Amino acid sequence: MRDFSWVRPGDAGLYVAPADCWIDPGAPVERALVTHGHGDHARGGHARVFATPETLAIMALRYGEAGESVPVRYGATVELAGGVTATFAPAGHVLGSAQILLQHAGERIVVTGDYKRRPDPTCAPFAPVACDVLVTEATFGLPVFVHPPIEEEIARLLHARALHPDRCILVGAYALGKAQRVIAELRRAGHDETIWLHGALERMCRLYEEHDVPLGPLGLVMETMKEALRGSIVLCPPGALNDRWARRLPDPVTAMASGWMRVRQRARQRNVELPLVISDHVDWNELTRTIAEVDPAETWITHGREDGLLRWCELHQRPARALAVVGLYDEDD
Repeated sequence: MRDFSWVRPGDAGLYVAPADCWIDPGAPVERALVTHGHGDHARGGHARVFATPETLAIMALRYGEAGESVPVRYGATVELAGGVTATFAPAGHVLGSAQILLQHAGERIVVTGDYKRRPDPTCAPFAPVACDVLVTEATFGLPVFVHPPIEEEIARLLHARALHPDRCILVGAYALGKAQRVIAELRRAGHDETIWLHGALERMCRLYEEHDVPLGPLGLVMETMKEALRGSIVLCPPGALNDRWARRLPDPVTAMASGWMRVRQRARQRNVELPLVISDHVDWNELTRTIAEVDPAETWITHGREDGLLRWCELHQRPARALAVVGLYDEDD
């Protein structure tokens, strides 16, 4: 009987015992496999890091050059110690995000990291990978979480702008992934005017452009006059929505782009007038569809709404367990 115990949760994250390496470790280690650049998955201080070239670039931007970086492109396989191989496949979450297929002694374990199934012009689409064990997130692992089409949310944003030509629309968006996706979707909807940025978003947007993700004309709020921002769309980190920085804007309509905007209480807590349900994670239907499609022998859940997904697996006679990996959390999505 197989128990797949060569991969197991440990103090620093998921540990791959034969290779003596960690996946998305929460503390500095000798060898790390990193699925993507968000702060709860990619941390600095590792001696050797295996990740996609894009994720390594994001880590270098955030943490500076450190240790040895080993770029692994989608579809490429690297041989680790102990007879373990690691193959990277697109996860569709943010630029450079990857699932990692681990193979050892004839067994296949896929660690998805965070992922989504919907098209995103800023990153490669998720690709299902056959495996014995699927290690998945469950950020939105309850039936109540069904994300609307992003086209509808972008149309609401542009409609609000049209309704308020003397104000600006201030959108809170996570600095890595969400901000660039909102910009790219606005361009796809035909919005070709300058989009104004909080300074904290600029470097990540430029990094996306350096990796062939066009974002169109961008400007910095700090480099323009208040009057010039009337009728404009402005993006900022969620933490800046209600701080002193926002006072320099012309009577902003406060918006927030996040899957959590489905929860009214979260919108009220942030004083959001225009909640935009835009997520970079799978919703409930996509999550359960992915498990059915991959059809693993076991499903392991790293973080999120573990109870809801465990119950669904039980009802569908699918072996599953929650790993309760320390250090992973629900970022602003």
